[in-house]
Amino acid sequence: MKVEELLKPFPIKEFHPFPRAMMGPGAHELIGPEALKLGFTKTLVMTSGLRGTDIVDKIAGSMRYHGLEVVVYDKVESNPKDYNVMDAVAMYQENACDSFVSIGGGSSHDACKGARISVAHDGRSVNEFEGFNQSENPKNPPHIAVSTTAGTGSETSWAYVITDTTTDPGNPHKYVAFDDNCLATLAIDDPVLYFDCPVDYTAQCGFDVLAHASEPYVSRLDFPPSLGNALYAVKMTNDHLRQAVWNGQDLAGREGMMYAQYIAAQAFNSGGLGIIHSISHAVSAFYDTHHGLNNAIALPRVWAFNMPTQYHRFADLARAMGVDTHGMTDVQAADAALAAAIRLLRDVGIPERFVDVKQDTYSKNRLGQGPTTFYENAGVITGDDKDVDRITHHVLGDACTPGNAKECTFETVRPVVEHCMTGDLDDLLG
Repeated sequence: MKVEELLKPFPIKEFHPFPRAMMGPGAHELIGPEALKLGFTKTLVMTSGLRGTDIVDKIAGSMRYHGLEVVVYDKVESNPKDYNVMDAVAMYQENACDSFVSIGGGSSHDACKGARISVAHDGRSVNEFEGFNQSENPKNPPHIAVSTTAGTGSETSWAYVITDTTTDPGNPHKYVAFDDNCLATLAIDDPVLYFDCPVDYTAQCGFDVLAHASEPYVSRLDFPPSLGNALYAVKMTNDHLRQAVWNGQDLAGREGMMYAQYIAAQAFNSGGLGIIHSISHAVSAFYDTHHGLNNAIALPRVWAFNMPTQYHRFADLARAMGVDTHGMTDVQAADAALAAAIRLLRDVGIPERFVDVKQDTYSKNRLGQGPTTFYENAGVITGDDKDVDRITHHVLGDACTPGNAKECTFETVRPVVEHCMTGDLDDLLG
């Protein structure tokens, strides 16, 4: 049975496993001994390069100090592309590697997961594994995922997201692959590695956490083992994100977001996501914009869209975000949760509409700079009717959409997408 069929009545809810993890200041310094314990001898390191930091050199040097051979693939792009994955697979095979380390955020981890699945299937295209548990060989190379951002959760989840560049250039496709065989072998989360993360990128990654936490809490899957983590991750994000953004050397803020992102990912790992993520996937498919930024812009609109189905759950989110809801009805508290989310977005300086995202808006912006024809005319987000239509169609085909709290059709979702493009957030506050 396909998951799409299973999602309709939700008769069976599945709890997906997590990898072992090492967490806390200095954890990254243990990568050499841990790699040896896992049997690594020659490792392909997959990363974006993290230029402007010495993180990759430091970790690769530690591994070499412990007698490991290291080959570095440092060309993973934001919103990783299928060719990033396949170039890494070729390097892995050419150098007779036996293991992987990914260093970075979700892009590095996701590309590495896809590469491992491809290696386990004799180098078949990663695009063949789109969907749910499409891999056939459960044995793939061991993988240590070292996170340098507090947002992705990819180091502990069963999902990876890839942009397929082989489709019609006018209709790019970014997909989610859910696969129990893609789990990392070991996750390493060290808040010390977050100190170099830019202000804007820290903020956007933080809203990825808020999306990861809030979507399973109101999801139609309504999976009890995920709810506690989801709600607590919302609280931790509210408590720590501002400090992590504006005082990036503050260890308490960075460590708080480390735990928030990790437990939020554990929540969505089995509790599902929704159209915050579907909209984000669609917009980055066409424009290559940062996933966390996309989630931040979409989140208030999707919360407003979903609230009529789950007022009591959104009232819980309000309390988790520090709102005193005494004397409020659930509807009033839900409205207060939305106001708190918008206040957080504004407090950390994130653009409020997609048409506000410009070439120089933020440090991860690659508008119009992509290497394929997908992005040749994507230097400006237009937000016109054609743009809204094509993004809405992409949303409806996304693997995260079936878990959304409210039923999604073209007619109901299109206004949400349009408001993300050009709408005023104050309109949502009534």
